[in-house]
Amino acid sequence: RCWRGTRRRRASMPAPEQLAAQQARLAAHVRDPAGEAPPPGIEERRLQVYRDLFFNSVRGILSSNFPVLRRILGEPAWPELLRAFYREHRSATPLFPELPREFLQYLQARADAGAGDPPWWLELAHYEWVELALDLSEERDEDVPHDPAGDLLDGVPAPSPLAWPLAYAWPVHQLAPGRVPEAPPAAPTLLLVRRDAAFNVRFHALSPLTFRLLQRLSGQPALTGREQLLALAAEAGAPDAEAFVADGARMLAQLRHDGVLLGTLTD
Repeated sequence: RCWRGTRRRRASMPAPEQLAAQQARLAAHVRDPAGEAPPPGIEERRLQVYRDLFFNSVRGILSSNFPVLRRILGEPAWPELLRAFYREHRSATPLFPELPREFLQYLQARADAGAGDPPWWLELAHYEWVELALDLSEERDEDVPHDPAGDLLDGVPAPSPLAWPLAYAWPVHQLAPGRVPEAPPAAPTLLLVRRDAAFNVRFHALSPLTFRLLQRLSGQPALTGREQLLALAAEAGAPDAEAFVADGARMLAQLRHDGVLLGTLTD
């Protein structure tokens, strides 16, 4: 009786609702073939086409965007991780270029939930994602009102929106199969990622002092270059603040030469 009742209710459903229910069931099966039954009436050969098509699309995109993580994990750990992402994560966007960010959010959610993943996974994935994120960024240096020849000490330095300072506990730029340390080094890995006018994305190592200066420029955006350097000298306990400012002026000039600073902000 229950079966006949269910059949009658399904038959009485409007056609659009029947189609939506069938599509939802097919999507659930494609996402989790082992846990969700497919809609009735579809032969296994056709279901396999759908399963392979969708998963291989996701696998291809993520494998190309996270090549180091893929090589380190290898088989079967990498496809198993992708299967878990495909099965468990609910993406907030239908855009394929945003899929790597969704994967990064999934790894963060696993870390927050205490999944027990190796602690370097998330940082390495972020390091690999940053290149794509900066490549796709719609920010432009031209949108920042600045004077390219402005005085970097008396004016307010203008950081490029296409230059991102990054800090990691793990040496993410050195990780490779067979080259994953058992513990992070004592000193953090400080990097600068920059997109140039030709849309080339490049990474460079940063000294702790330069990294802290770039941090301050973003965190205290109203201070002049001299005020930034004096505050940095106090943080570092420099015995001669004026000598520190003189050295810092050369640092600011080099950052402008490299395109990390655009000049000084204008009203």
